[in-house]
This record gives sequence, structure tokens and C-alpha cells, in this order.
Amino acid sequence: MRFYILVTSFIISITFLTGCQPQTNIVPSEKQIRSTDTLASSPAIPSDSTDKTNPKDTNNPTKNQIVTNKDSQKPKSATPELTHKEKDQKHIDQSLEFCNLAQDMWEEGNLEEAISYLDDAYQLLLTVDDQAEPEIFQQKEDIRFLISKRILEIYASRQIVVKGQHNEIPIILNTHVQKEIKRLTGPEKRFFVSSLERSYRYRPMILAELKKAGLPEELSWLPLIESGFKIRALSSARALGLWQFIPSTGYKFGLQRNHYVDQRMDPEKSTRAAIAYLKELHNLFGDWSTVLAAYNCGEGRVLRTIRRQKINYLDNFWDLYQNLPRETARYVPRFIATLHIINNLEKYKIVAAKPHAPVPYQTFEVKKQVLLQDIARELKIKTSMLKDLNPELRYGLLPPDSYRLRIPKPQAELFASRIEKIQSTYTPPPRYAYHRIRRGETLSQIARKYRTSVKSIARANNISRSYRIIAGKVLKIPNRRGAVAFTGNTSAPNVAANGKTIVYTVRQGDNLWFIAKKFATTTKSLQALNKLKTTRLKIGQRLIVRKAASKTAKGQTTYQVKSGDSPFLIAKKHNMSLNRLLALNRLTKTSKIYPGQKLIVE
Repeated sequence: MRFYILVTSFIISITFLTGCQPQTNIVPSEKQIRSTDTLASSPAIPSDSTDKTNPKDTNNPTKNQIVTNKDSQKPKSATPELTHKEKDQKHIDQSLEFCNLAQDMWEEGNLEEAISYLDDAYQLLLTVDDQAEPEIFQQKEDIRFLISKRILEIYASRQIVVKGQHNEIPIILNTHVQKEIKRLTGPEKRFFVSSLERSYRYRPMILAELKKAGLPEELSWLPLIESGFKIRALSSARALGLWQFIPSTGYKFGLQRNHYVDQRMDPEKSTRAAIAYLKELHNLFGDWSTVLAAYNCGEGRVLRTIRRQKINYLDNFWDLYQNLPRETARYVPRFIATLHIINNLEKYKIVAAKPHAPVPYQTFEVKKQVLLQDIARELKIKTSMLKDLNPELRYGLLPPDSYRLRIPKPQAELFASRIEKIQSTYTPPPRYAYHRIRRGETLSQIARKYRTSVKSIARANNISRSYRIIAGKVLKIPNRRGAVAFTGNTSAPNVAANGKTIVYTVRQGDNLWFIAKKFATTTKSLQALNKLKTTRLKIGQRLIVRKAASKTAKGQTTYQVKSGDSPFLIAKKHNMSLNRLLALNRLTKTSKIYPGQKLIVE
């Protein structure tokens, strides 16, 4: 890569040796740039200093026809000299023009010529004073960033060969990589070996997906440093799964997350999402080491670091190394160290004594809500086997809609014959209390107060049991089983059914927002029902949360919810849309229904 980091020093040295001002014959005048109207559309222009023309079009001007020397720029008649600011602005305008020419060359496939124009654009920027006025200086910085971005894009396009295969990741060995090798083969050797053993279950699938996408096979080892090949690994930043997706990035690449499923824990779906993300990053940066850094800390952080660089072009990850977060700075050397160890297992005395073999399975479309433990009981296998094959199911419960369930191949025929005999189950989403953390409280104290466990609280909030809680934050608190048990009674705890109007008694820690959320209503509705001027509440205060329902209109009837029902199934049973059912009963898509509850249907 041709980078002109030391151009300034070179020009100063020449000036000192020759005792004259540096030549500016590379700088085209504004008039000459404007006169070359056909240049932007020309297919190719030689990058050397000779008068060669494009063989495709002999009428195309060469670079020497664009660039004039210092003497040719002198006007024949006396004209007022340009001010320092005007000269800087002129050079910035000409630099931008070269950037546009480079873009045209790149689009036509002439990469060498595109880079040559970017070199010229940058040399023009060197003539702009660093102490210039803020407006000029900002333009200079913006064009410098534009040149860096164009260089990245051009070299990214070079990384893809005719068949779409991306270049392999450079496996270098420097002091940073050597430190990580010592860690992984020393204090962290047990982690490395156990991760290597787990990798045998998932790598065949990952390799097949990488080959299909045309990405380097070395990326199949990325989950080793991300999650240790644990499909339920959860980081302190709430990144989850084999490829450690945070919720927002997972959602961007098609990983669904709701009460029943979290697809970040599905090895196949998360692998396809990770490949899509890596391809997007590679198209942006072109250098695999920089891509891995961006995968770890986000492309925005890496781009901001590039913009703050003192060097003029981004070369590769090692130019950024000292300016990235410590975790990311270690991440890339750690990955390269992993590749070194994998390629030399005997040298580092690494042995996978108990490799986890892939589990063959068959997929079935299941259209009813059942528990995995009920299926396991019918098939006479362990529930853990079904959970390992279907890790995205958060509570071992199939969603109420259609779901593609994985069953071990030896039990596939048995499952197909007995699926209709397995009883359908409906478990409402768990209800939670909400607790605002006070200064000095711990998770164990909060768990004792609500008669639940630290593990349940941690799971409900997607945090680890050792997570440091912060005063002022709000935690969701499930009961001891993670959900409130319901029989035929539809009233919530501490709620009295006064006729057909529901009244709630305010408890310590309650606020209007929590109460509104608990009863699937809004704070404004509660204020209107109870004629509240403010949102302040008192312990023991009684609030009307829902008034008696009005009489059903003509053509409408009531339906009593049964065990196993869901809003979707009830709407389907009565040939209604789900939205219509929710609207009639003033429910939302997150509202909960319980056996014995009466709903208006059409």
C-alpha cells in the first residue's frame, strides 16, 4: 500500500538541500481542472509521469495534460496575488476534485489510477497550513478522512477474488501475540482445552456456512475466544450465545428475541447472523484484523479511532492497536494466538481428550404449545438433550405459534407417531415485581426479601450472579418458581374484586408506572379513573385499575379462558384477527390472560 506518511519531511529535506522552494508542478490550477470536463468519465489515466494515453481512447488527456508547472501558472498580465486563505481554499477545492476523479477511476475498475489520484489529493492537502482558520482546517480534516475511507474501500475490493473467496487472515507472530500464547497455554490452558473439546460439536456446521459465504475457515475459531464454544455464555455487557451478540446487533441481523425464544443462543441462526455481520465489516474495512477489532467493540468505535489517527492513511489493525479499548487491543492478538496454537497442538501439548460429537437431528413443524419435559418423557430421553438441540427456547416451552423443533434422529419416528398424544400446555409469561435498588443492598438481600433466589433474579434480568448492582436501577423480581402460579382466580396479589371493578391496594415500593404495567394499562388512564392530579401515591391507598366492562354489543359474546388458551388461539377459534380481539378487551400484545378470565369475542 502506497502511503505518504513522510511526504512532509521529504519535501522539507529537498527544500533544505536545494535552497529553493519545493516544486508545485503536481498542483493543477482551478481553471485547468474545470477545463477537463471529459476527465471524470474517462476509463483510465496512466499513473506515471510520462505522456502515455489511455489505449481505449486516444483523445483522453493524460495526467501531465492536467498538471502544469509553476511557470505556466503565472499570468501574462499582472493580477493581484491570492491571500493565504484563498490559496488554502484553492488547494482544498483541487484536492476534492482529485478525490472525485479517483472515485470515477475506481468505479471503472482502474484501482491503480484511483490510488494515484488519491495520492495527488493528499499531496495538495500537505500545502494547507495546519494553523489555518478553523473553517479551512475542518475542510482539510474532512477530506483527509474521505481519502482514508476511499483507500479502505479500494483495498477492500481487492480482498475479493473472482470466485468471491476472501483472502486468508494473516497469522503473524509479534510480542502481543506471544503474550497471548503464553496465557492460553499457561494459566488459561484448562479453558482452552475444554473450549477445544466443545468446538467439535459446532465447527463442522460453522465451516460449512463459512465455505458457503466465501469467508476464511480460520473464522470458525472465533467462538473459542468469544464464548469458549458455550451456547449460553453471557457477558457482563449482556452479549449472549456462541458469537456473543448484544440484543441490538442480534436484532439488526435477524435474531428474534421474545418471552419464548432468544435466537442468539441458537448455534445455526447465530452463525449465519455472525457471518452476515463479518461480511459487512469486511466490505467496510477490508483488513481482517481490523474487522475482528470492529466485531469486538463496534464499527463506530473503530471508525472514530481511524479519524483521530495522526497517520494519513489507515494501514492495518496494528496502526490502531494503542488507541483501542484494552479488551479489543487484546482481542485480535488473542485470536491470532489461538490460530497459532491450533496449528501446533503437539508443540504446545494441547490434547482434546473428550471431544463433543455433533448430535444428528431431524426437524418437525409443531403447531401447539408443549413443554420439552413432556416430550422427553414421551420419548424416554433426558430433557437436557432436547434443550441442547433447541437452546433458543428460554424456558423449555414451545411458543404458541408454529415452531420448528429439533428431535434426535433415533427418536424421530417415535416423535412423529406420538406428537398428537402429547398434551398441549399453556403457561402465561411470568409476572414480576419491580424493585428499585437502594444504597447498600445486595442481590441476596433482595432475594430474601421477595422469597426468591439470586439465580432467578439474575436470570430474569439477564445478569450474572456476581453482577454489581447499582443504586437507583430497577430489577424485575420473579417469585420462587420464576412465575406466579395461577388457579381459577384471576385477581392479582393484593387486589380485591369489588363487583366487576378491580381495586388495587398500594404497597411499599409501588409507583404509578409499575401498577399500570402490571395491569396492562397506562398511567394517564389510572390518573383519570382515580382523579389523581399528581403521580404521588401513599402506602395503603386504594386505586381503581379497571372499571366494570360495558355490556357487549350486538353480535358479541363472552368467552371464558381455558387452560392452554392464548389470545392467538382464541382469535383463530372465533375467526377474528388478533388485533381485533385485543382491541375489544383493551389488551396489548404483551398482556397476560388466565384460566377463568372472560373475554369479549365476535
